[in-house]
Amino acid sequence: MPHLDPFTVPEFHLPFENSKDPGADRANAEATAWAVDRGLIEAEASEQFAGIGFGHLAARVDRGAPYERLLLMAQWMAWSFVLDDQHDLLIRAGRVDDWQPLSDAMARHVSGASAAPASAGSAPVKAAAGPASANAAGDPALANPLVASFAELCDRILAGMSPLIRARYRRHVPRMLRSLDEEAANRRPGHRPAVEEYVLTRRHSSQLLPMMDMVEADQGVEVPDAADAAPELRELLWSAVDVISWGNDVFSLPKEYSCGDTNNLAALLADWHGLTLPDAVHAVEGRIRDRVEEFLTAARALPAALDALGVTDPAARTAVRRRVRCYEEWMIGTDLWQRHDCTRYRDERFAAGLEAAYTRPDLVSVA
Repeated sequence: MPHLDPFTVPEFHLPFENSKDPGADRANAEATAWAVDRGLIEAEASEQFAGIGFGHLAARVDRGAPYERLLLMAQWMAWSFVLDDQHDLLIRAGRVDDWQPLSDAMARHVSGASAAPASAGSAPVKAAAGPASANAAGDPALANPLVASFAELCDRILAGMSPLIRARYRRHVPRMLRSLDEEAANRRPGHRPAVEEYVLTRRHSSQLLPMMDMVEADQGVEVPDAADAAPELRELLWSAVDVISWGNDVFSLPKEYSCGDTNNLAALLADWHGLTLPDAVHAVEGRIRDRVEEFLTAARALPAALDALGVTDPAARTAVRRRVRCYEEWMIGTDLWQRHDCTRYRDERFAAGLEAAYTRPDLVSVA
């Protein structure tokens, strides 16, 4: 990888508006306390964990939701950051195989499938010290706080969704979990993914799709399947997800670079094209600008696309318009959160490739 020259995070081309729900501070504090209570983080470093600002991100993308749903989004986001850090820890420790029993248990739970019996000779998963709210009977992985808290959140999330959105969420979570395996494979010694291969994986490892489902459920946005499957609307989704993911790659570049993580668009562009990292960041900025313009063009063409599909129901077309607005709030909201509400990417330990002080090295452990 090239030398890590200093660079400035650009002001990305994001011509959208955003404001925060007034419940941001409360949701951030209560989600932090929830993570401590569930044994996900070290209590003495809870202030650092709270600095991630997951409550503020939830308040930017789910503004106006009932407070209990806003808090649930903040808790899910807090859990997702723990998930990301724990998965990274296992990769760097050479323990990525320890991840599979937990990932399998979460995929089974969200699908509604009963726990599969442990295979002969397989090692049971031990719970790290701390409370676990799920019943582990029949599936030892459910005793682990990371999985137990997932099961708790998942049940509450699904209970607040319509059958239509619930089905999408059930599809998106397992795909997100599989994408973490893909990113782990990308970090094999001597391996670097192709840029376009990485982009496809990143669309899911960003963890955005399940959270977008949650926002639509909270906001009462119910896009029927006929419109949801429209190529034009699907392209709007991928444009928004790419913009968010690539912007995050710039903010998180120092940390990922310092620990040799090639799952970063700027690092891959530098490596494949022989760029300095500042030039690679500039290239990412250009890609984001192009992607935003593609989003805007597709949004203007959407009414005609819906006409061609025969989607004439006023409620369906209103839901599509509201979904597009949600995508806009996700793009600008995540950018403003990273610039103003979040200390994660400015933390010296994190930028140096070290584990955050709140990270529990024993959270995922096997016999």
